[in-house]
Amino acid sequence: MNGRPSRREPLLVTVLVFPGVRLLDVTGPIEVFASANDFGGRYRVRMVSPDGADVVTAAGTGLRVDLAAAEAEYTSDVVVIPGGPEWPSLSKDDALLGAVRALDARGRRTASICTGAFLLAAAGLLDGREATTHWRFADQLALRYPRVTVDADALFVRDGHIMTCAGVSSGIDLSLALVEEHLGADTARAVAKDMVVFMQRPGGQSQFSVRTRTPHAKREMLRRVMDAVSEDPSANHTLAAMARRAGVSTRHVTRLFHDEMATTPARYVEEIRMEAAQAMLEGGDDPMAAVARRTGFGSPESLRRAFTRNLGITPGAYRARFRTTDPLRGGDRV
Repeated sequence: MNGRPSRREPLLVTVLVFPGVRLLDVTGPIEVFASANDFGGRYRVRMVSPDGADVVTAAGTGLRVDLAAAEAEYTSDVVVIPGGPEWPSLSKDDALLGAVRALDARGRRTASICTGAFLLAAAGLLDGREATTHWRFADQLALRYPRVTVDADALFVRDGHIMTCAGVSSGIDLSLALVEEHLGADTARAVAKDMVVFMQRPGGQSQFSVRTRTPHAKREMLRRVMDAVSEDPSANHTLAAMARRAGVSTRHVTRLFHDEMATTPARYVEEIRMEAAQAMLEGGDDPMAAVARRTGFGSPESLRRAFTRNLGITPGAYRARFRTTDPLRGGDRV
């Protein structure tokens, strides 16, 4: 039942819920589709459960169900299969798996969120396909279902009419890709901006700011040096300059970064500059020379070498990723 739906017709999204479902797996995609309706979309969302009964999520929040999965007669443009923390037992629930198969058979596109991939795999729908799930459970998915090719780093994977995605928030990434598929890149971009999220996040499943993932420095002098780099990546941040700022020797600064940050001063500066360059490329059309100058790389060639070394793509390809959610048109794989 695959095929692109007409924009003139309402787009039916059917979300399968069950006791113990993860709340954000359900609400994240729904919010994307609801936001799309503010920008010309015509999504209609219905909630179904295996038996038609309302359910309580893993967070303890109740969800109202519209009907039983078997009663969902109309073809769905999108079937959403969320996950839950009790995925080992859920993947053995015959009634739940039967509902998954029935909805997939009446859907144009089936998409799992996080550990919902285990339900698709247990239902036999991922055999011979590539898929992903939350990085913590990717090995389990590959071990339990050897006929599935698991990509542990991808935010989402599209294989035929089935899509799978990583952790709960990547359900938003996947849903934005569906909005683009249905309504075009401009609408998807408007939804992403409205929700204050990336059109397409770069890299794999671990997307955190440098300062967020960096251990907290114990010494005030080191925090002062790190803050100076973060506040102005384009300034002079040579080892000698950092040592003068801290009031210690270059050797001592190097030792502080090694002992407290498990990195080098040069590596930390490059990570901060990379993050600043990524932000400029994601949000604007500044010439590469301007991006390089304002983020401390100096020249487009230095910027290109840093991106190739750290991300495996050029700055131009990186910028292209934020014009579309499609990894093929965006110049790199999701």
